[in-house]
Amino acid sequence: MWTWSGAAAVPGSGTALQRTLVYVGVAAATPGSVAHTPQEFAQKMADFAAEQGRARGVAAEGLALTSHDPTTDLDPTLLKAIEETGADLVVMASHVPNLTDYIWPSNGGTVAKRASVSVMVVR
Repeated sequence: MWTWSGAAAVPGSGTALQRTLVYVGVAAATPGSVAHTPQEFAQKMADFAAEQGRARGVAAEGLALTSHDPTTDLDPTLLKAIEETGADLVVMASHVPNLTDYIWPSNGGTVAKRASVSVMVVR
């Protein structure tokens, strides 16, 4: 999930538009294929965000969140991150719907439905 947050410029005020692109990742505290520890995951998120920020010429930061079970509590964790970062736009990746999406709601759909800000779900 990416969030775009910051203060908007006031027209005619001479203030610059200041935005920060925040890359948010959620992982379990247990070792996984991405990282062995939450600290390693946080460092990888920070490195990824810095690289993306340099490539795009924007301020960027990584926010690594640890969840007991990301499969079951991903949506509340992401919604909390939206509030904590002060995001005013969220961009999330999606997938081609399959049979299970008709039984269980998608993460992107749930976040879009419950978030207090605009959410763009990209397939």
